[in-house]
Amino acid sequence: MKTVPANGALGPAAREASIQRLRATSEPGQELDILIVGGGIVGTGAALDAVTRGLNVGIVEANDWAAGTSSRSSKLIHGGLRYLEMLDFGLVKEALQERGLLLSELAPHLARPVPFLYPLTKPFIERPYVGAGIALYDILSVSSGHSRGVPFHKHLTKRGTLRAAPSLKNDAFVGSIRYYDGQVDDAKYVANLVRTAAYYGAHAVNQMAVVDFLREGERVVGARVANHEDGTQFKIRAKQVINATGVWTDETQAMVTERGQLKVRASKGIHLVVPRDRFQSTVGLILRTEKSVLFVIPWGRHWIIGTTDTDWSLDKAHPAASSKDIDYILEHVNQVLKRPLTREDVEGVYAGLRPLLAGENDSTAKLSREHVVAHPVPGLVVVAGGKWTTYRVMAKDAVDEATRSMDERVPPSCTETIPLLGASGFKAAWNRRNRTAEESGVHVARIEHLLNRYGAMTPELLAIIEQDPTLAEPIPGADDYLQAEAVYAASHEGARHVHDVLTRRTRISIEAWDRGVSAVPVVAKLMGDVLGWSDAQRENEVRHYIARVEAERLSQQQPDDESADAARLGVEDIVPLR
Repeated sequence: MKTVPANGALGPAAREASIQRLRATSEPGQELDILIVGGGIVGTGAALDAVTRGLNVGIVEANDWAAGTSSRSSKLIHGGLRYLEMLDFGLVKEALQERGLLLSELAPHLARPVPFLYPLTKPFIERPYVGAGIALYDILSVSSGHSRGVPFHKHLTKRGTLRAAPSLKNDAFVGSIRYYDGQVDDAKYVANLVRTAAYYGAHAVNQMAVVDFLREGERVVGARVANHEDGTQFKIRAKQVINATGVWTDETQAMVTERGQLKVRASKGIHLVVPRDRFQSTVGLILRTEKSVLFVIPWGRHWIIGTTDTDWSLDKAHPAASSKDIDYILEHVNQVLKRPLTREDVEGVYAGLRPLLAGENDSTAKLSREHVVAHPVPGLVVVAGGKWTTYRVMAKDAVDEATRSMDERVPPSCTETIPLLGASGFKAAWNRRNRTAEESGVHVARIEHLLNRYGAMTPELLAIIEQDPTLAEPIPGADDYLQAEAVYAASHEGARHVHDVLTRRTRISIEAWDRGVSAVPVVAKLMGDVLGWSDAQRENEVRHYIARVEAERLSQQQPDDESADAARLGVEDIVPLR
């Protein structure tokens, strides 16, 4: 049964075809080679790794693609300067190799260099020490065998620092070092990654939760899943199952065994989004705090400022940012700004959980960011820990472990040479953007915006606009995004609910002052036309999203984690009306 969607499109028909193929695995001789549980960056990376080795692959996600940790990061592709201080050279080198690969080969349409200042506060002593560390950072990136993808560092005087960032306090620094890392829209990348896996033949279904694992004796031979769309349950059989559920690893493992479990602790990190005009700087900042580091990251017409690093033991699906978290970030960034930021400057707030491998240390800031792959029982592989940047290595290691016990010889990983959809031809498409604008009647600035989000797949968006020119209009309250993008999210990117579009396929929920409330009716109408929603379902989607925004705002006024969590949980997850 051929279910490979054209261009990797994850629309309603493709989802139904994949469900039918997964149902069929219960028939003799139809089992999958590998079933992957978890649709974050590691799970979708494992799906692409496995399917490009020629394996029959399925991947299921209980919520939306990247709904958990993978959409709530600092949006950086980096080696981790602070790991050099911990003398973790291997982790830094590996991450820098992956950074160069992402920027130059795998996703040049989604990832790009971003400059940072490392401010120096002490004369004479600090510059040689920090300079040597950043020089080593550059050297480690050169040794990868791939393009670095970013320029080398440069030392700046105090005057040069203030020229690059005029809004810094005059007496805050004695100088700085400018260096580069990479940046990516994390959720957009995951959506593109799972589409690429589907393009190569993976059967990908979101809103599909694992409720139990299938066993034959000690061996895991698949999973029982529940379809959130219609409430049905069925079995998926596979030779190997990979558990890539991040902060939910402990709960997923517990369905199978208590023996030899990996232990994962959740560390909460929050970020603030403020308008770009609130302070002047041509570069980002990396600031030391008493606990970790604080990034001030350029993000289009905004700044992303974060993050915190605190233990979290409450609801994992909807981690909440408290008033205390927000005040912590504002207090630390204001130490270096001439004009302090206030609560009124904050457009958006988001909170995410890092899956850290638990150790004996009580501080989450000191837990390992390295990943571990384990095979606790036959048929089940568990991958946990790690960094967003090194997802491809984690995926490769997990699939290597899963295939080690297969009877047939499986080829090695080749994802190092597999660009994501939209990457091939991106540079040529960028070079002809002015002609594309003339041919399509869409302003060249809009074409550039689409190219930086969809790469060489931009003609698919323009075809939607050609059919209905009104879709070239911006989404209300979010001028950076076109209405065609909401249609495309539902027809090609697997979006099933309004909040999938407003929080992950676009970033309207954190970039708009009203957090997407004015956009909801229009997005519900556009998505509903693709997904066949009734009027009642559209109204349900609008009502739920507005309630969600109100709950998040309320949680951000609470003094601590417990009260913030209680406020955020005032809104249940939405399900389709039946």
